[in-house]
Amino acid sequence: MSYRIRPDRPLDDEVQRVAAHQLGKTMAVLTDRPQGLHEAVHAARKNIKRVRGLYRLIAPRAREFQQQENDRLRDMARTLSGVRDATALIEVSHYLQATATSEDELHALARVTEVLTTRRDRLSEAETDLEDKAQAAIATCGEAIQALKGASFESGRRDTARLFQKSWRRNGDKAMQALSECQGEAAHAESFHDLRKRSQDCWMHHMLLRDVWPAAMHAKQIEAKALVDVLGRYLDLSILSGVADREPHLFNGSDDRARLLEAIISRQQTAREEALNRGRWVFADKPEREARTIKRLWLEMAE
Repeated sequence: MSYRIRPDRPLDDEVQRVAAHQLGKTMAVLTDRPQGLHEAVHAARKNIKRVRGLYRLIAPRAREFQQQENDRLRDMARTLSGVRDATALIEVSHYLQATATSEDELHALARVTEVLTTRRDRLSEAETDLEDKAQAAIATCGEAIQALKGASFESGRRDTARLFQKSWRRNGDKAMQALSECQGEAAHAESFHDLRKRSQDCWMHHMLLRDVWPAAMHAKQIEAKALVDVLGRYLDLSILSGVADREPHLFNGSDDRARLLEAIISRQQTAREEALNRGRWVFADKPEREARTIKRLWLEMAE
């Protein structure tokens, strides 16, 4: 896999190789669209998240570059989010159907899925400028590649090890803070959103540095990705609940809306408990100690 930073090569070369590959994949999928434009947008957004995750890892060495490129790529990804967000609600409604506790609930949730699909199609038809947005995103990726060519991180072996130590500790501290804010019944969805962002960084950074300790890094990567997925489901359920509250007319006065909200409350509680349990495991080690281990392993592998 190309999404990794190898310890035996210069940091500049590795960052440019990894980022350029992900940006190139984004341009290619938005151009070729093997499964259609909407799936291409979904794949493009995932690639862009990986680039932003990489740039957060090297941020202490290149703060201005990281902020500039993060803003560029974040703003571009937001322009592509509209119909994808509506599609995510259909996907979470499929999850609700798969976990239905009765035949009546199953049938009601199947009707909800049909409603959400119609809603997505309507939004898709209204988004007449998606083609223009895709072309603009391709151009933005080209600009990001050019900016990358002009960037230099001037980092020797020990400097790179210290850089990763600092990034690892900082992300760990932020994750612990987010996890703490998710405790208790009154925790806000924004806290879970923060925890998901920190978990995504954890997952991606373990992928990037997995060569320093392949077995252990791969195991943590899998657990972090599972945490990201559970938190994503929790947050999608929150968004779906908001849509049900803001757009009650979608349900034509039936009791499907009430059944939907009951199902959301039940599955959210399950997802919340699972996310907290997984989060305590993923972020069990003290950030400072784990960061020191990353530094030591990097130096050993780079010799």
